Amino acid sequence: MKTSPSAFRHRMSVPFRGPVTALFLALPGAFVASALPVAAIAQPAAAEVRLLTVRSDGDLGPGSRLTFRAVASPRAQVAVRVRGVRERIALREIQPGIYLARYTIKRGEVIEADREVRVTVRQGNRTAAADYTLAEVMAAPPVAVTPQPLPPPPPPPLRIERFGVTPVERLEPGAELRFALEGAPGAAVIVDLPGVANDVALRETRPGHYEGAYTLRRSDNLNVSRPIVATLRIGERVVTANLAVPLVQPQADNRPPQVVNISPRDGDALPGGPVQISGNFEDRGGSGVDPASVRILISGRNVTPDAQVTPNSFNLRASLPPGRHAVEVTARDRAGNAVRRDWSFEVSGGVVPVALPLQVTSPGNGASIDGATTVTGRTAPFATVQAKVDASLRIQTGFGVDQQVFSQTLQADGNGNFSFTFSPRLPLAGTRYEVTVAATKAGVTSETRMTLHQR
Repeated sequence: MKTSPSAFRHRMSVPFRGPVTALFLALPGAFVASALPVAAIAQPAAAEVRLLTVRSDGDLGPGSRLTFRAVASPRAQVAVRVRGVRERIALREIQPGIYLARYTIKRGEVIEADREVRVTVRQGNRTAAADYTLAEVMAAPPVAVTPQPLPPPPPPPLRIERFGVTPVERLEPGAELRFALEGAPGAAVIVDLPGVANDVALRETRPGHYEGAYTLRRSDNLNVSRPIVATLRIGERVVTANLAVPLVQPQADNRPPQVVNISPRDGDALPGGPVQISGNFEDRGGSGVDPASVRILISGRNVTPDAQVTPNSFNLRASLPPGRHAVEVTARDRAGNAVRRDWSFEVSGGVVPVALPLQVTSPGNGASIDGATTVTGRTAPFATVQAKVDASLRIQTGFGVDQQVFSQTLQADGNGNFSFTFSPRLPLAGTRYEVTVAATKAGVTSETRMTLHQR
């Protein structure tokens, strides 16, 4: 009678029960047991597969990488067969009982989720196998977490800590306005001057410190009643600040005025008769002379009540006996600074004609001019008037310019009035003009002088 293969395998798995065979088998077993260590005796009777997981770094198409991880009997040989993959995949034991392998799907290999996966474990002469489908053992692919960069810290708030200007004495053409600003570094800064066409750009001289200047022009119409605004800009962010200090701040007046253009000059010799005594007050940049403080003495006699006194000049006519006469003029400006001027002249004996009157009525001594200027005055009717204007300019470097800009002889009208106009050739701010006017009639000459300044 034929025996089927399954029945044969069953028979082979049933132990022999004969006494001779049992004794035959027991003898070598006892011998081995006495020779092997205890650990070998404790090995499990059968290999086993406890767990299989499969992970893919993408889909199941060519080029995807599969990672196989099995938990099975330790110190065994573990392999995986996947339907659709041509080769057997061997796993490596990375820890006792933990096996790992990686496999990249090749072109032409077709793997689907319902395909069978068989794991075999061979440990000595013991073998175990387990069958799965990919769907059962596939683990979700790890989610690649891209570390998100921390959001940049918010930019510091824009700020203007200080906005100032170096004050000037007067707002006039040629005056330089120097601005300074402290604020956020790396910005663009401009200053808006109301009434001035162009903004003033400030330059960053060191981090967060900005400086710039603007020189006033004749065409500017600066409106000091409106705020002067500084704008600081970085990208789209803007901050502004108003100028909190005045543009004009007169300097402390600590310089005394001067008495200039005196007549008669010191040491002059005059014919007998009335004498015209005059002079000008000059207090450039100061508070101006207080007329009430002016005191005029001639040979020790106070003649102030007889004189015509203004903040810019004094003038009087006195009948003096022959001899030397000393003149003393004292005055104070409105800041209290005092001035004293002494000089003397000689009056000879004999009868002489009455002194010729001469007075410049406009502009006043020390006035500031701008462009063509008309000088008017009064003297004796139909007197001959000689007018001369000299210009001088001194620069800080020591360089200077001196030139005559006007010289003309004219005649006063029937009322003694006269006028002339001169135009500066080089209208530079700070130019000083010395105006000399001399009137002559019937052999008698009177002269007066004044000083004007270019804006």
